Amino acid sequence: MIDTMFAALYGLVSSPHIMGLMLIAVIFGLLVGVTPGIGGKLSIAMAIPFVYGMDKVSGAVFLLTMHAVNGTSGQISSIMFGIPGDGDDAATTLDGYPLAKQGQAARALGASITASGVGGIIGAIVFAIMIPVLEPVILMFSPAEFFLIALLGISFIAFLSSGKKIVKGLIVGFYGLMLATIGMDPITGTPRYAGDMLFLWDGVSLVTAVLALFAVPEMIALSTKGGAISAVPMDKGFNYQQLLSGVMEVPRHWWLVLRTSVIGAVIGMIPGLGGSTAAWLCYGHAVQSSKTPERFGKGAIEGVIAPETASNGKEGGSLLPTLFFGIPGSSGMAVLLGAFLILGIQPGATMVTQHLELVWTLIWALVVGNLIAVGILLVVCRWVAVLTFVNGRYLVPFILVFVSLGCFVSDYQWQNLIILVLFSAIGYGFLRAGWPRSPFVIGLVLGGKAEASLNQALQLWGYSFFLRPISLVLIAMIVGLMVYAFYRNFRPHRANSSVGVNL
Repeated sequence: MIDTMFAALYGLVSSPHIMGLMLIAVIFGLLVGVTPGIGGKLSIAMAIPFVYGMDKVSGAVFLLTMHAVNGTSGQISSIMFGIPGDGDDAATTLDGYPLAKQGQAARALGASITASGVGGIIGAIVFAIMIPVLEPVILMFSPAEFFLIALLGISFIAFLSSGKKIVKGLIVGFYGLMLATIGMDPITGTPRYAGDMLFLWDGVSLVTAVLALFAVPEMIALSTKGGAISAVPMDKGFNYQQLLSGVMEVPRHWWLVLRTSVIGAVIGMIPGLGGSTAAWLCYGHAVQSSKTPERFGKGAIEGVIAPETASNGKEGGSLLPTLFFGIPGSSGMAVLLGAFLILGIQPGATMVTQHLELVWTLIWALVVGNLIAVGILLVVCRWVAVLTFVNGRYLVPFILVFVSLGCFVSDYQWQNLIILVLFSAIGYGFLRAGWPRSPFVIGLVLGGKAEASLNQALQLWGYSFFLRPISLVLIAMIVGLMVYAFYRNFRPHRANSSVGVNL
């Protein structure tokens, strides 16, 4: 295996053809990632005609590299303008955008870009380590565990609001859970709260909801306030020392980086959970494990690092079930699986027995692709960060057009624009009233997964699924987290505290 590992690396870096394709894939993937609404799925679908008939190794490396670096640039709009491209990037907005308002956009970008690259590399390493023990890891998770993991993520809502705001956070979170029930019933197949509106049969668009709750309210607030996004003058804002400071935050928080990368990779291995779950779980974990949780939501650099390492770490993990079991680890991997089949790559046990060099080539592609992406972004972010010092009145119209196009392109449904307007009014109301918005996204992202998994678990085991060994461990974690969250928020010496995550 060691010989195959190094032979695959040499074959990758010594081929000008493959390295050239990787460079093109990285650039295209970064451009797609920074554009709200497009996402990795659409970029892979658009690239399939170009790789049709290509050598399977070259084609697979090109597609995987392009998909893997989408998340590396997705945080740029989240940090710069508070515009998350999807549910994965929304967690980064909570602390990234406040840092940009403080004139620390370069520090946030340096930390997030480096964390994304490191997370992608650690995710690939976790994938490599798990090769000998693949089957037991995948098969030990059932719908029962999926349901409880979703509940574990929802329980982190209690950590995202402090003091009196914990009740508001729970209300907003349950509002997201309610909206997650819109669409087709997973058991009967009948539409719920959708009637004859076909665009709602697949549920509320996550991209539209995230943009409406985060991006549009911030743009309205910026236009009414006037001035630039950053409250710091440009001559006191961006500098290379600030960028380097952001890069060094990653090794400074190495233990958090390692934990969240591994958590993201493991979540990626579990089909159906996806990057949004990984990002929000790890953001909640960063808040929960911090000695100063009151800093989160106001510009805590850990709140940028944790979701970014998790989002990119899950790419290596989600590749595992995709290649070895033909079970896509995420929606993006589902499209990638179809592309692999077109290229003649047949997922299954033969990937270990007969095509191990291809597997190692793809692992190295994740590592090298992330290194190239980090290098490119660290060079260009100097000019990107300057936008936070431009008068907001000039930026807001372009950004709102950008957001509207992202909502339409995400599903090609014009009705999403109506949802955008309605949810934007709600989001702006939350912003003005000081109610947290992040619990809404957690409820919307995880609510559908929790409901579908609960129905499947009840059909398989009835209520006895709560007594499964892994289920008992997860239940204990959920109860422990909730008890600790309420204790932390309401213990006497914090009774007068008014801090909390307001995004």
